[in-house]
Amino acid sequence: MLKQFSFADTAHRVGLVKEEDVTRALQRSASGATLDASDLIALISPAARESLEAMARLAQETTRRRFGNIIQIYAPMYLSNECRSSCTYCGFSYENDIRRHTLTIAETEREADLLYTQGIRHVLLLTGEDYKNTPVRYLSEVCRKLSNRFSSISIEVYPLKEEDYKNLRDDGVDGLAVYQETYDPEVYARVHLRGVKKNMEFRLDCPDRAGRAGIRKIALGALLGLADPVGEVFALAAHARYVMHQYWQSQVSISLPRLRPAEGLTVVPVIPDRTYVQYLLALRLYLPDAGLILSTREPAEFRDHLSRICITQMSAGSKTEPGGYSGLPTDVQFEIEDTRSVDEFCRALRSNGLEPVFTDWNAILK
Repeated sequence: MLKQFSFADTAHRVGLVKEEDVTRALQRSASGATLDASDLIALISPAARESLEAMARLAQETTRRRFGNIIQIYAPMYLSNECRSSCTYCGFSYENDIRRHTLTIAETEREADLLYTQGIRHVLLLTGEDYKNTPVRYLSEVCRKLSNRFSSISIEVYPLKEEDYKNLRDDGVDGLAVYQETYDPEVYARVHLRGVKKNMEFRLDCPDRAGRAGIRKIALGALLGLADPVGEVFALAAHARYVMHQYWQSQVSISLPRLRPAEGLTVVPVIPDRTYVQYLLALRLYLPDAGLILSTREPAEFRDHLSRICITQMSAGSKTEPGGYSGLPTDVQFEIEDTRSVDEFCRALRSNGLEPVFTDWNAILK
């Protein structure tokens, strides 16, 4: 699907965009037309920077029309920070000297209970890339134990085989989050130094394996700050549209996290807020039916602003270390910016006329 994609070609096309190309894309969006690749190129180009207000109005109208005023709330729950892969941007990277731990089953239940008491009903289970300490049978046992607490359980773990996704689906998993990190093959090879994660194609094909396995929700993402951001946005959008078309029975969401400081990574590229917002607005207009996720990596005020415009799914009260909710002495994957509690975050949403939703009534479709 993305085999012929070229970052250089995308950058070249973006550089050729004129103001009238942006106007055409906005007019097509306003008319309800399905935007094509040329429209997306126009909306992520520098030529669109003077049209952000128009993009924001259209994005807000599209979001309210497709999703109403609701924001789906979820929380991440880290099962382990043990990892056998070496990634230059990640706090869990194999070489990093951090306090590592894999939760016992009892510890996962304690973490789950704490999240449950906060109102959380959608949980995202995460691990490092360690097949030995967090094998599929461990993931299965955790999911079976937690399935009576949460209406939706998603996983963000190392890439699995199609049969593994089928088995985990039977154990209560209904969602997969798999971020490609970067779609640039050269950069991918440069930032992934060892471990299974070095296999870019196996990771890239994860959504296909999950779609064939009947996983109901699939979330894709790229980590801004590793490669040319316009190329990442274009590739992510193309990937998401492909998955939406190929696995129409699955609900597709997208995320575009910005690189954050972590153990071994103190200097990160700056993606200006205005540019970042432009990318999110372009994604909303190009993919009007996709969920758009914004995590606690971003500051509270910034998240509140975007929740009114184009975002549909948001994490709250997040901890990015195993045992973080119960206070176990382990280390985080990356630093977060929005440290508000679930209650504080939800009050902010309601003050903006939005309704935080905790329960997925579509769980009957699992």
